[in-house]
Amino acid sequence: MKKQSNTVLWICRTAVFMAINIAVSCYGIPVPGGHFYLTDLVICTAALLFDPLAAFMVGGVGSMLGDLIFYPVAMFVSLVTHGLQAVVISTVSRHLLQKKTNLSRCIAVTLGGIIMVIGYTAGKAFVYSTPEYALIKLPYEILQATVGAVGSILLLRNKSFSTKMRL
Repeated sequence: MKKQSNTVLWICRTAVFMAINIAVSCYGIPVPGGHFYLTDLVICTAALLFDPLAAFMVGGVGSMLGDLIFYPVAMFVSLVTHGLQAVVISTVSRHLLQKKTNLSRCIAVTLGGIIMVIGYTAGKAFVYSTPEYALIKLPYEILQATVGAVGSILLLRNKSFSTKMRL
């Protein structure tokens, strides 16, 4: 019975974070070359809390569904980029420097931010067939990754939130 309740809890928490990711993706701040989103805050937080599969579901599938609803051109770029970002953050934060949680989290979200910036820059260059267009939004991609990384670290400093949500 215990294993079944853990599975139900895993599904519910993953689904809630996917829903939050989709909801946040509908609000973007217009910037040159596109929009600035706070989805990275949700993705980084979920990836630090959850196992790699749940992190992929929140980051990759949640972002893809949000794009499918609001901006379908980039949905596969989001699936791959945010999915890989979430898996790397989750895996690195769980297995690197296990006794130094804060340092491990900082390294993990930094790597995830690099993956997101490179993935979206390459994805935009491919989708729009022009690297110049992708470079216009590069500073905002870096800002989005930084806000997500720093925000998730600060959010998880709250011990009660972190222990209640961890899968």
